Amino acid sequence: MKRVELTSDWPLPPKGIRLLSPKFLVEAMAVDPLSEDLYPLATGFYPRAQGHRMSRQQNANYLLIYCTEGRGQLKAGKRQWAIKAGDIISLPEGLAHSYRADPKQPWSIYWAHYSGTLAREYSRRICAADPFAQIGLQPRLIADFEALFALRRTGYSTDAYIHSACQLKQMLSFIAYTAQRHQPQHGQAIDLGKVEELMHLHLGDNVNLQALADDANLSKYHFTRKFKQLTGHSPIQHFIHLKMQHACQLLDSTANSVKQIALETGYKDAYYFSRLFKQVIGISPSEYRRSKAA
Repeated sequence: MKRVELTSDWPLPPKGIRLLSPKFLVEAMAVDPLSEDLYPLATGFYPRAQGHRMSRQQNANYLLIYCTEGRGQLKAGKRQWAIKAGDIISLPEGLAHSYRADPKQPWSIYWAHYSGTLAREYSRRICAADPFAQIGLQPRLIADFEALFALRRTGYSTDAYIHSACQLKQMLSFIAYTAQRHQPQHGQAIDLGKVEELMHLHLGDNVNLQALADDANLSKYHFTRKFKQLTGHSPIQHFIHLKMQHACQLLDSTANSVKQIALETGYKDAYYFSRLFKQVIGISPSEYRRSKAA
């Protein structure tokens, strides 16, 4: 088992909340099969944190900061970033860094220190290159942080802290998903959200790959390559997946025949539609409709 170093260098709150996981609970989470891959060491919320600053030569664990108001500054290595509301900071273990609230517009931040056997992978999924990403203001994420603070009322219950570890996993995976789709990153010339919006407008017919590439100011080859890097699928495969998701919604919410649903998703040949549906979903449209009662 990797030894977890608990340090006292978490910044004292100017005001707000700071919740530290006791050593005995950290040790319990580090060996429990439900939490050993990722668990919280400390969490907090600092509203309008005037004078807040921190500098570490070596980060002893992984750190996530979510700015919801105001401004701040981050330095890591030889680079620095201006932080504003809707920005995420994700700092890996061992990285020297410093950050501070803007003196005129001090930030409000939610934060979490965490560790675990998969902590490095969760951190990498959020920010693969730079320790900074833009995800916008996400009410769901703020609610998730607030749910973590409910640990203050559990009397250091082991089960409650293991549950919080599972909540943290959900939070970080949501952040990674949102960061990937919120905007182009690291030179990517594709706005995935915009592409998917265009695809949704054509679920009843077809999309033109050349038109999607032209909208992204890329050749078809480079558009397809970059799209697959972001999603793991080609644009056409992704479009088919969206069509099949839409077909599932129609099967659930209407009494339309399979032939009608095939037409509504852009397929004149119901048999071809059914084959595609089974390839993606794993069962035929008729089997899917019969299974929903379960």
